[in-house]
Amino acid sequence: MVGVLADFPIEPALRLIRGPQFFKASKDGSKFNGAIADTEPDGWGRRVILRDHAKRREQIRAQGGKDLPPPNALDFLLAVDDRSRMGALRLRDDNQWQRAAPESGQRTTPPILELPMLFAATRAVENQTETEADLAYLRGRGTSLGGLRPKCTLLDNEGRLAIGKFPSVQDTRAVTKGEVLALRLATAAGISAASSKLIDSDGVSVAVIQRFDRTESGERIPYVSAATMLGRDADGDVHTYTEIVDALRIHGAAAKDDIEELWRRIAFSILITNVDDHLHNHGFLHSSGELWRLAPAFDINPFPDRQRDLKTWISEETGPDSRIESLWSVLKYFNISRVRAKTILGEVEAAVSRWRDVGRKEADMSNKELEEFIAAFEHSEREAARAYI
Repeated sequence: MVGVLADFPIEPALRLIRGPQFFKASKDGSKFNGAIADTEPDGWGRRVILRDHAKRREQIRAQGGKDLPPPNALDFLLAVDDRSRMGALRLRDDNQWQRAAPESGQRTTPPILELPMLFAATRAVENQTETEADLAYLRGRGTSLGGLRPKCTLLDNEGRLAIGKFPSVQDTRAVTKGEVLALRLATAAGISAASSKLIDSDGVSVAVIQRFDRTESGERIPYVSAATMLGRDADGDVHTYTEIVDALRIHGAAAKDDIEELWRRIAFSILITNVDDHLHNHGFLHSSGELWRLAPAFDINPFPDRQRDLKTWISEETGPDSRIESLWSVLKYFNISRVRAKTILGEVEAAVSRWRDVGRKEADMSNKELEEFIAAFEHSEREAARAYI
């Protein structure tokens, strides 16, 4: 069951009315309403759950027991540890809060000191050499944010909830360092971005991203993805930033500021080639009543080896085009003056222009690692931005 103790709709599509509310799932989408679906495990979390299920099925078969049925949508949803679950929703059965602790009474979120063991466990899963202990260590500690890359929820040195992102066996460049670089540049560009730091764990560079859906005292903050706010399936039809602008005008607690911030974020994404900008990589935090604010920017990465097409289009007219000219064309829709746009674009370009220096000083990147990202930062749209400025 889902217990809702709130005096506001947990998403626009779920109203505060008595009686059942029905949800029609798309063919390949979640089986749950958006706000609930936002708490499901991401691709990496599902991978851990499936590997754990396969291991337990093998044990049951070896003992001659009844075959274990495949996990269903509810199994995946409830496999996320209560402490790690994104946002403020908490799911429970008739007896207790759903948890995924290996054993009753054990803590479920490891401290940052255990990064070497966490990395070893994630690497074993990637190589399909994991043990029961590895799976028990990772089970339920995934996150709804971040896709297929290996990661784990943990506690940082201040005891705050964070996400540890690890290098993958498939990486051909310093991806974790690149994400920290992007987040630091975003902050320098005047964007509200998730706090991050790079930690060297026995020679392994781990990106530790502080969770923004918790207060300093650990209280939960309601969160929904942009897909949920728009009532859309992020993996279905194409969507646009102008749709997010519309949502902010209806549901935004500070619509003008957040719409301007959104334009700034698009400019930043164009200049660093952050093209994995689908609707689940944008979110909202609850403010008050039925009003929401843009969540800090997260999962922003420079992609030097990808085609420069945005997953979320700027507008229907621009299509997937990721040119500054296309961003400039929607100034009126975003209600931003040309003078203000030049100022914003100037601040973003100035921050991005320091990418090498920030990479060396704040992301511990070597010259060779920086060279691998050149195509993401040095391209014609940087020149176009300077021309507009």
